[in-house]
Amino acid sequence: MSRLCQDRVVVVTGAGRGIGRAHALAFAAEGARVVVNDVGVALDGSSTGDGPAAQVVAEIEALGGKAVANTDDVADWAGARTLVHTAIENFGRLDVLVNNAGFVRDRMLVNLAEDEWDAVIRVHLKGHFAPLRHAAEYWRAESKAGRTPSARVINTSSGAGLLGSVGQSNYSAAKAGIAGLTVVAAAELRRYGVTVNAIAPSARTRMTEDVFAGMMARPDEGFDAMAPENVSPLVVWLGSTESAQVTGRVFEVEGGRVSLAQAWRHGPEAHKSGRWEPGELGPVMEKLIAEAPAPEPVYGAS
Repeated sequence: MSRLCQDRVVVVTGAGRGIGRAHALAFAAEGARVVVNDVGVALDGSSTGDGPAAQVVAEIEALGGKAVANTDDVADWAGARTLVHTAIENFGRLDVLVNNAGFVRDRMLVNLAEDEWDAVIRVHLKGHFAPLRHAAEYWRAESKAGRTPSARVINTSSGAGLLGSVGQSNYSAAKAGIAGLTVVAAAELRRYGVTVNAIAPSARTRMTEDVFAGMMARPDEGFDAMAPENVSPLVVWLGSTESAQVTGRVFEVEGGRVSLAQAWRHGPEAHKSGRWEPGELGPVMEKLIAEAPAPEPVYGAS
C-alpha cells in the first residue's frame, strides 16, 4: 500500500455496508484513522437493530488499523455535530468527510407518498448538509486560528442525480441537490483550505443489487466490475493531500472507469433589443434546440 492517507482522520457516513464499508476499509489500509458512522437501518430506512458500524471497526482493527464507531443519525442536526466531534475527541482533528449515507424508497411519481419523498430527501440531502455544515465550522475555526487545514469533503451523488432515473424522482432530486451543494460548498470553503468534490458511483449494493445482479466479471476487465471496492480508490485519492487542486468536481466511477461529469453549461442563445413577445419564441426555441446537443437520456426511459 502507498499509505496515501497516513494519519489522516476520516469520517465515513453510512459505512456499515456496501460502498461506505469499502471506503472505510480502503482509507484504513492507506493509514487513515477512521470514524465509521452507520445508524444501522434496512434498505428503506427502517431500523434493523444490528450494529454494522462496530463490525467494520472490528475488521479495521483486526488488520492493524485504528477506527471508532458512531451511530448518530447524520440528518439530525445534533447527531451530525456529535459525529464531527467524535473524530476530534478520539483522534484530535478531522481531515476528511465522506458523505455516503442513504437509502431508497422507489415509486413512480404518481404513486409516491409525501413521507417517501420527505424521508429520502432528508437522509440524502440534509444528511449531506448537516455533517458538512458542522465540519466546515470546525475547519473555518482552525483556519482563523492560523492552523489552515488540508481538508477534504467527498459527497455521493448518483447518475440518477445527473441524468434522472424513472421511478426515483425523490432519489434523483436529492442526488441532484447534492451535486449542487458540492459546487457551492467548494466555492465557499476553498479559502479555509477545504476542497469539496462528489462522486456518482455505479456498484452493487443493497440499493442496486436488483439492477446489477447479473453483472460480474467482464471479459475485457477480468474482475467484478460492480464490486463496491472499485469505487473507493478514487475516494481515497480525493481524500488525500495529493488532490489539493481538485475542487467543485463530480466524477463518475464504475469498475475500472473514471470520468469527469460535465455540469450544466451555458448553451446556444438568441438576442433581441427588447422584450420577447410570446408569439415570437416558437421559431427561436426551435433554433436553440437544434443548435444544442441532445440531452443524455433519463435512466429507465423508454
